[in-house]
Amino acid sequence: MAEQGKGKKPAPGKRSGNQPKRPTASRAPERARPGATPAKAGRAKTPAFDVDSDLDKSGLAEFFAPVAGFGVTMSTLFRPVVTEQYPFEKAPTAPRYHGRHQLNRHPDGLEKCIGCELCAWACPADAIYVEAGNNTPEAQYSPGERYGKVYQINYLRCIFCGLCIEACPTRALTMTNDYELAGTTREKMIFEKDTLLAPLRSGMLAAPHPMVAGLSDGDYYRGDVSGPTTEQVAWVKERRPEDESLSAAGAAATRAAKGGKE
Repeated sequence: MAEQGKGKKPAPGKRSGNQPKRPTASRAPERARPGATPAKAGRAKTPAFDVDSDLDKSGLAEFFAPVAGFGVTMSTLFRPVVTEQYPFEKAPTAPRYHGRHQLNRHPDGLEKCIGCELCAWACPADAIYVEAGNNTPEAQYSPGERYGKVYQINYLRCIFCGLCIEACPTRALTMTNDYELAGTTREKMIFEKDTLLAPLRSGMLAAPHPMVAGLSDGDYYRGDVSGPTTEQVAWVKERRPEDESLSAAGAAATRAAKGGKE
């Protein structure tokens, strides 16, 4: 009977008497996640606020407490005053300050704007509106075929980024140092062409009038025109004898003609 029991296999799930025990794997400790603080870690205790701490001050500390509180104020009293008395005293702006826009003119008085609308396309705030018109022999406002008939800038939208200045191919649009653009109504903040157009300088002839004889619009853009000619002055005098710019423009044209002959 003993020999017959030697060939028997142990039942499933039971170990024989001489079979070694399988070592049990010890459970590895859990690693803390980065940035996580253990629940039972030692934390710095916040000291309790003592409402009676001011009562423990000495008499000298209580005497100088208001002086310490107004230390910044007292030290500022002895510094020079830097307050600007605007609008009675206006401080100069930086040379490259971006202020109100201006539509420029050529030296003879013709407008530089050709109504190409590139400034309106470049505006990220959609603040510019341009409507072009055609030049005619009796109404020549700018060199070439077209001019800016309608020009509006909405300063309620303008962000003064200067992208319209970079897009202008004729340098007709620039920005001045004028920063006083306040208005009482929304309509007054939409500047029209008559407000944006640069005033006539001494010696310029008010448009419309013909271009300088023998020159093209490219000559104007290259700066070959230095002022009005006697032919232009005669043309305006015949059609607009009451024009206020005739006297100064006529004198400038006469001087230029004499200088050319010499």
